[in-house]
Amino acid sequence: MLMATTPDSNDGVTAPEHHGDGRAELRLVSGSQATDPRFIEKWQALAAEVSEPNPFFEPWCLIPAMKHLHGGAKLALLSYVVDGRLRGLMPIERASRYYGYRVPHAAIWLHDNAFCSTPLVAAGYEQDFWHAVLAKLDAKPKGALFLHLPQLCEDGPMANALETVAERDGRLCRTVKRSERAMLAPDTSDPEAYLEQAMSAKKRKELRRQYKRLSEQGELLLERREDATKLAEWTAQFLALEAEGWKGEAGSALSSADGTRRFFKETLQRAAKAGRLERLALQLDGRPIAMLASFVTSPGVFSFKTTFDEAFARFSPGLLLQIENLAMLERGDIAWADSCAAEGHSMIERIWREKRTMVSRNVAIGGGVRRFVCKQMMAYEMRGSSKS
Repeated sequence: MLMATTPDSNDGVTAPEHHGDGRAELRLVSGSQATDPRFIEKWQALAAEVSEPNPFFEPWCLIPAMKHLHGGAKLALLSYVVDGRLRGLMPIERASRYYGYRVPHAAIWLHDNAFCSTPLVAAGYEQDFWHAVLAKLDAKPKGALFLHLPQLCEDGPMANALETVAERDGRLCRTVKRSERAMLAPDTSDPEAYLEQAMSAKKRKELRRQYKRLSEQGELLLERREDATKLAEWTAQFLALEAEGWKGEAGSALSSADGTRRFFKETLQRAAKAGRLERLALQLDGRPIAMLASFVTSPGVFSFKTTFDEAFARFSPGLLLQIENLAMLERGDIAWADSCAAEGHSMIERIWREKRTMVSRNVAIGGGVRRFVCKQMMAYEMRGSSKS
């Protein structure tokens, strides 16, 4: 079952429309509707029109996530329809816990293997979408004290539109968490030129030495694929390689839990079919020693998962693979790449010089009482902090 709950069919809100005299509606989509081929076709069309891409909310990624990783959460898809056309979509949940405390709230649903919660919204409809969402939650908060929005790109069109709408409504909208992660947003399409700017001559020389020493161990080849050829074999190799390393020992590898293993396998299959998957593998005598799966959502790329054989750690195979990955700069349809890595990641930040700032925000909803409680709670949460 895709959803933990099936929303009431009459749980819709008609919102003001700012693109003419058309009718705009915000509705909760049930599980059966979300997997209907006709709805998926509209969903895919929306993904091609967004102002800010987010692969984690496209159907080929979100449907497997909601099926395998919901963990009992009360989930639904919130769809924004204008004149019969899907113009916005995001997964939403009613949560009872907030960082360990019992605080009921609404939230964009994001699992541990998704790294961006930006809703899919057609360009030009950003403010209308947020206005409709907040109006719906004002009218039917269902016990929620606020709306929690994790992992938004701070300077993206959707975050900027949210600020505009909140300010216009006199609504509290506060950043409660901010982090930076490595991003590739170069002013050059030449991989060699970028690497020269990112690394010292001494470090580049050391990497060439490591590559030479590694190639002395056997035949060293790079495989790059964007289709589904031998995808099942590739996926099995990735899962096995990751499980053999520190993630396997810590119990955090994708194969450590049935849900994440199923999610990974199904998502890669669906991504390949949708033309969104790029796979890289550095192979030694035909056996992968470093692997990378990325989601291509022009004009951006999201580095989804990477792993390497720790038996070859002295040769830095993961770093060598990322240097090969710089070939994406030569693609005319790609302007930037999001590492999806943790802040301060020791490997990727040695190559990718730019930063992407991600923020989590809380937005006040409901009437005066709820907004007052939200304001007091946010003031308590942010005490001693200069963030706003």
